[in-house]
Amino acid sequence: MSAATPRPCACAAAQRVPSATPAPDTCAVVVAGGLGLRFGDPRGKQFVELCGLPIVCWSLLAIDRSPSVGHIVVVCAPEREEVLLGEALSRVRLSHEVSVAPAGATRQESVLSGLGAVPRDYALVAIHDAARPLVTADALERCIARVRDDDAVSGAICATPSTDTLKLVEDKTIISTPDRSFYWCAQTPQVFGVKELAAAHTAALLDDYRGTDDASLVERCGGRVVCVNSPRDNIKVTVPEDYVIAEALLERRLISEGCGPDILGGREGASPC
Repeated sequence: MSAATPRPCACAAAQRVPSATPAPDTCAVVVAGGLGLRFGDPRGKQFVELCGLPIVCWSLLAIDRSPSVGHIVVVCAPEREEVLLGEALSRVRLSHEVSVAPAGATRQESVLSGLGAVPRDYALVAIHDAARPLVTADALERCIARVRDDDAVSGAICATPSTDTLKLVEDKTIISTPDRSFYWCAQTPQVFGVKELAAAHTAALLDDYRGTDDASLVERCGGRVVCVNSPRDNIKVTVPEDYVIAEALLERRLISEGCGPDILGGREGASPC
């Protein structure tokens, strides 16, 4: 990182967004249990430093800004819990209580584990991938509001309309070119009623069904899930090329918003935002 690039202060803190609800009704489950094999770092991509903080910290800071969230569960592999506590959580100052749940062998198992750690007094749960460090509190709040305000909706996910031409391919041969106006690219956070998502995960477990995201499990059980337009830069860091893009986008955001950085170089005693 160049000398002119803003860096987080010694203990970065989240900036709160205006409150829209009288009391928090949502627990966030941050899935940080992946091995990051495609990324190629033995620490796991969620612990790789991005603009001065581990990737998972940026997700936590954004979620902590959401007034609808009252508790955060981080799902982490048991053998990496010390890394999570010592190298990530110790470097951010969060207003919400954070608990840790053990990751499973798959993402789906990890989410189910996280659901088991959600305190009983929360009606909604927001599932977020730790590897999406550019999530915004505003996008999360809009997903939460969509589920909270409509009893006919079982879930809402951050997503963006597809801009690429799509091809249905079999054995590298194009079968058809579907109308892309029907297609959206799914992201996280994904917000659901706690009971609805738990029931969908239980049904998937009993049927040995593997979904590609949590929304697919709820859809399979007949739940109505809607898309909430999210910033396109809410990318997932999966391979090293994604890291370069995320770094550039986050540096630009730090310069424009000033969330948690010390513009003068991260000196001790700097005041967090």
